[in-house]
Amino acid sequence: MIATIQYNSENYKIDVSEPLDIAIAIDTAKENVNAWYVDDPKIYAEQFDDKIIHVAQGAPVNFNSIQFNPHSHITHTECVGHITEKIHSVHQNLKRFFFIAEVVTVTPEKVGEDEVISKQQLQKVLGNKNREALVIRTLPNIANEKKSKRYSNTNPPYMSEEAAIYLREQGILHLLIDLPSVDKEKDDGLLLAHNAFWNTQGEIRFDATITEFIFVSNAIEDGAYVLNLMIAPFENDATPSKPVLYRILN
Repeated sequence: MIATIQYNSENYKIDVSEPLDIAIAIDTAKENVNAWYVDDPKIYAEQFDDKIIHVAQGAPVNFNSIQFNPHSHITHTECVGHITEKIHSVHQNLKRFFFIAEVVTVTPEKVGEDEVISKQQLQKVLGNKNREALVIRTLPNIANEKKSKRYSNTNPPYMSEEAAIYLREQGILHLLIDLPSVDKEKDDGLLLAHNAFWNTQGEIRFDATITEFIFVSNAIEDGAYVLNLMIAPFENDATPSKPVLYRILN
């Protein structure tokens, strides 16, 4: 089924029957991806009057509760409320859900004991392209590792402050990355890339979002796509999300 998306007076045709899902789901049957020093997520059948509400246990329905942290366990989209004293809701600030996105691949540079995505790298892969969203795939890109890695206390790669400023200045509103954070795991609470991207020292970009813990298959080539950034309706600084890419046909 062919659909047309209009952006900046241009029409982009996509086949909605061929989505490219770049989300990581919570899957308690496997070793779930995990970060930020919290326990694994839990999905469990509720129990009433000593009866487990599960069809396999004789109940008429399955009635599961889910315990998780969006920052730790699943692909999630966050707004500036993630780092401000006043809690701003991503559900209230994300008003549109289709964007023209550029998928890029980078190998973080070694800087001392860290691995960093630099401004120069993003300048090279983004160039002068006019995009609202940027999807960053880092190398190496191994599905089993990125979908189940235990990131706590591993000092994962991150983005430099200069790189985040560059993206802001280029007009990138929606940044998607396959890491647990755009910032260094332990940075004394500075959160330089978050603050730079949302411009917290100037005119705050309330409509800008950061999506972390995505996974972009190696089968997805670098280039322009239509992005559908779907979020769960939580009134919170961050919410589980399901970003989906569509190849542009024209």
